[in-house]
Amino acid sequence: MSAVLSVQHLAVRYGDLVGVADISIAVPAGSVVALLGANGAGKTTTLNAIAGLVPPAAGRIAWQGRDIAGRPAHAIVAQGLALSPEGWRLFVQQSVEQNLRLGATVLADRSRAAAMLERVYALFPRLAERRRQRAGTLSGGERQMLALGRALMSDPQLLMLDEPSLGLAPAVVERMYEALVQLNETGLPLLLAEQSVELALELADYAYVLQTGRTVLEGPAEELAGNTEVQRIYMGIA
Repeated sequence: MSAVLSVQHLAVRYGDLVGVADISIAVPAGSVVALLGANGAGKTTTLNAIAGLVPPAAGRIAWQGRDIAGRPAHAIVAQGLALSPEGWRLFVQQSVEQNLRLGATVLADRSRAAAMLERVYALFPRLAERRRQRAGTLSGGERQMLALGRALMSDPQLLMLDEPSLGLAPAVVERMYEALVQLNETGLPLLLAEQSVELALELADYAYVLQTGRTVLEGPAEELAGNTEVQRIYMGIA
């Protein structure tokens, strides 16, 4: 299966600090790909570079065969890539629905926003119930749903998620992952950075393990789930 997204030898620097040294990954059409690694491994920086939030210092990022490295974030979203970021980054004084509609501003046909809104509400009925509520008053789980819903409002062809289970109650995490399964079943490819190895490998088809800004291990998720090397590198288990 051909890759819709290909990242080759990505490097990102923040002044003299190296955020990513050498990361290469690929996301095949319709697949779920997981990025695993401890804090500081480079997961978030990799997603931010793909999303156009930080400029790459070196390497190539190709989306459907076109080099998009260094393009601004609004142009990346318009190309069909959306990121649901860690920490949500919501407009807390705006309502749930206002936050969602902001995600649709890149749609070439703005008349499609209503249909996208109903799609999000069908996926997360809790958001429909709170559509007029200020985002800043939502629970952590509801904020995560809203961040994911806002990303979906751009009608992405690839959805990226940064730590979607971080800090959430188990029941909320289960609902979140059920939604991700439903989205992937429609053919939407997913690229997720996840702190929970078990969750990520249960959902993913393929996974990459990152360490100190480099890709150190990769393979089918089913194989990595039982690989002691993953436990050693990621979890520090001897």
